[in-house]
Amino acid sequence: MKTRWYFVLIAALALVGIVGFGAEMLKAQQAGSAPASTVTFHRDVEPILQAHCQSCHRPGQIAPMSMLSYKDVRPWARSIKAKVLARQMPPWTVRQSSLHFTNDPSLTPADVETITKWADAGAPEGNPADAPKPVAWPADGWQIKPDVIVRGQPFFVPAHPDRNVIEWTNVYVPTGFTKDVWITSMEVKPSALDVTHHICIVFVPHRDDVQYFTPQWAEAKRDDEGVYLIPENRETPAQRQQRLARFAQNASNARPQNPDAVNDVGATEACYLPGSSVEDYRPFGAAKLVPAGTDLRFQVHYTPSGKDTVDIPLVGFTVSDTPPAQRWISTSVSGTAGSPEWVIPPNDGNWKAPTGVTQVAMDVELAMMQPHEHLRGKDMTYTLEYPDGRKEVLLDARYDFNWQFQYYLNPTKHLPKGSKIYIDATYDNSANNKFNPNPNRPVYPGTMTWEEMMLPYVGIIVPRGTDPRAVFTRQTLTGPVEGGGSTRASNQ
Repeated sequence: MKTRWYFVLIAALALVGIVGFGAEMLKAQQAGSAPASTVTFHRDVEPILQAHCQSCHRPGQIAPMSMLSYKDVRPWARSIKAKVLARQMPPWTVRQSSLHFTNDPSLTPADVETITKWADAGAPEGNPADAPKPVAWPADGWQIKPDVIVRGQPFFVPAHPDRNVIEWTNVYVPTGFTKDVWITSMEVKPSALDVTHHICIVFVPHRDDVQYFTPQWAEAKRDDEGVYLIPENRETPAQRQQRLARFAQNASNARPQNPDAVNDVGATEACYLPGSSVEDYRPFGAAKLVPAGTDLRFQVHYTPSGKDTVDIPLVGFTVSDTPPAQRWISTSVSGTAGSPEWVIPPNDGNWKAPTGVTQVAMDVELAMMQPHEHLRGKDMTYTLEYPDGRKEVLLDARYDFNWQFQYYLNPTKHLPKGSKIYIDATYDNSANNKFNPNPNRPVYPGTMTWEEMMLPYVGIIVPRGTDPRAVFTRQTLTGPVEGGGSTRASNQ
């Protein structure tokens, strides 16, 4: 009997312990805390979201929902788990590179494990006192905190324009700069992201006959589907040479005497594209000089969404009164989309464009790369060939029209004089491409999203006072490659 009562007593004490532990757990949950072994939002998950997700997942940015609070994130816990396990989020498209990119948002395996455990545990909030200090994001949806903001002309995007086409449009706006300004970063900020294909900014010398805030565009010859007519619109070789000669002459005549003043007269300086909107030269100790009285040209391109929309584009600058030691040059290296061989055949899921090549004419530092294609773009590769013939893959990246990254380097990559940059791009014009508007017709270069482009942008750092015309000797190399034509090299 004593033995029996002994076990009864032990069981009773155990039950009291379990009930007591349960009460403590309930008390802890009611107090907003959790056992140290439980993964919670504020203590474990929120720091990851701050470092890797909130730059896009907050009001006014490209991502579809906010991740600034537990209330915002909790309904998406299982979806977040699935996306990070599949490595679909945060988005990053680099497949191969010898370089280090400062804006790589990729999660570590430990980060993925933390988010997975949190979702599997029911996405507990935990104690709000464990939360990290909120990130002080710039106000009004900016990514930089601009010192100067220039407002573009509001643009009406009709729900259903003729042939669903809105041609590229230019609008000239005064900068208001009454003195020379060193720009250390730029951000282009549309108000209607759902209709904005791109907005690019160009610095142009002031002309007395400029028409401010007046949209200007040219109607291209297009078929019933809105596709640019080729060869009807194609220049003859003689016309192309004449146009390039006129451009070179105009640029030479308009170029300010100070070689720091403008990258290339008429050259794109910064753009908004889905997934990127900021050029930041501050980490590199570099800047761009914009002379007093310079005008801005907003080059806008909108795609109708099925509802009437008005976009109000803004561009913000951070500025410095102190001239930097280094100058940033925004430019592109040679793509081949202007060559006669550049035609994507119907139903070709892996068409390789003719290779573009650009020779480096002086020692420079490569600080950024940004591929640009359209809906059939599949990938783009930048390859460096040293003067001694050695080759190095600078960037091999999948292309995603919705996430057009600028790949920033740290440290920068030295490009020695005499080296060459080769650009290769692949396109998917098959039915397997879910974004393909029509796989059954050939695709030519053009400005609309359903046409194609091959534009490899770069950011180059040079000493202040360097003439941008001295940086590259541009060439085009078309084949022999799969999908390309005969070998042809010419100055571009």
